[in-house]
Amino acid sequence: MEAQPATTKEHGLDADLDVIASKISELEKWKDIFSAGRLELVDTDNQKYPDKKSEDGNEDGTGAPQTGSNKNPGHFPSTYSPYSLPKPLSISSDLGGLPITLEMAMELRKILFGSAFHTFNYEWKKSYFSFHEPYSELSYALQAERGGARAIQMVVQAHVIKQILFGTSKEENSSLQSLQAVSQKEQEKALAAALADILWAARDGEEVTVCLVTTDICFTPSRDYKVDNFTEKLLLFNFCDKDAIQTFIVDHIHFFKTEGSHGVILFLYSALFSRTFKRLQEDFGCTVPHLLKLNLGNFTCRQAVLNLMLTGRASPYVFNGDLQYDEQGGQLMVPMHGILNRSDVGYLYWNREEMEQGRLSQVGSMLKTPRLPIWLCNINGTFSVLYSTNRSLLSDWKMEHLFDLHFYNGQQSQNKTVTLTIDTQSHHWEERQQEDEGDIEKRFPSLEMTIRTKWDGAVIDWHGTVPFF
Repeated sequence: MEAQPATTKEHGLDADLDVIASKISELEKWKDIFSAGRLELVDTDNQKYPDKKSEDGNEDGTGAPQTGSNKNPGHFPSTYSPYSLPKPLSISSDLGGLPITLEMAMELRKILFGSAFHTFNYEWKKSYFSFHEPYSELSYALQAERGGARAIQMVVQAHVIKQILFGTSKEENSSLQSLQAVSQKEQEKALAAALADILWAARDGEEVTVCLVTTDICFTPSRDYKVDNFTEKLLLFNFCDKDAIQTFIVDHIHFFKTEGSHGVILFLYSALFSRTFKRLQEDFGCTVPHLLKLNLGNFTCRQAVLNLMLTGRASPYVFNGDLQYDEQGGQLMVPMHGILNRSDVGYLYWNREEMEQGRLSQVGSMLKTPRLPIWLCNINGTFSVLYSTNRSLLSDWKMEHLFDLHFYNGQQSQNKTVTLTIDTQSHHWEERQQEDEGDIEKRFPSLEMTIRTKWDGAVIDWHGTVPFF
């Protein structure tokens, strides 16, 4: 920071106050950076230097090494500044909507964090729904960074793929090329339809709530509530018609897809208000204290949040139905709520550590076999999407002998969709692996193990791509 000029007696007090205010302002900018546990460095041309590699451990999300290299590895520019959020978008309160009350805000915080004193950290605040370039290899794809918000971004990604491939007016099969010919207008329309679909499925009764942000504080905070200068400005818009919801979201799509919009948080709030706090408590019962959990310094989504956005019900478990009895046949004091119906988008789960410890969660057939061939994948705690362009894949058993699946993990390092060929009729995959030695992750890639939770024994061809997830 540049040295401040000496103050004159005449203006000494004012100048000193200006200096103090400046220092406080600067400290506030750094506060969110350190609370998030990371620092992004920016050179004088605003080129960000990421502080970590991609989650697959390679420089290239496709599993192959990058062709480019840093001329000065480990060296950061001498000129840097903290990454700060732009001022959030806001609308005039004249547009209508119901202003959030202190009681609503406190209940919202408690159902998310368990306490009204907790707020979202920097990683969540800067998360929104951002597409790759239109008319590109990944024009259908959202970019998702590390952090707890990634799970929600990838659920929405699955619904975006559903809209583009199998929209209500499309009865025939689509192709991968149709996902690569998406304009900006089509991106926004697909995103709005995906958000509207999730909210409509989550509604309690007929009303759906969409949250936007106004310029004004809607209530006077109490000492039992921590201000975040965002939640206090919510306006709640209620709709009873699905088309009206989608039209409203299209008209205000920048509240969800613009940097600094807090778009992921805004959508999560909308889903919770649509479901209602009473119904959410009934969904997850007494087995879950609240929807987010603190993990390595960041708030991550419990299974109830994922199930809410996949099925419309915030059930905390992935097995079929509600469990009334334990393994010994004794009646449980509190029923365990699972999945009651098939949804459009499914869910696959694999965790190597849990598998090695013999406690891998078994996903039920309701989630493994959705109505459409699209799955949210949770692989070792990292979220991604697996899908087929063949609408009939899950409705005709003959289709499941030999077929293609496409994979997208949301990381910036993945620059193209990966296509895998699944063979369920060939020799068992373990027979082909018997002579392989070395790294267990290369012998048994986690993505392959995830796929085999649905198609046991399948042989998977990566078509030359180095296996990754």
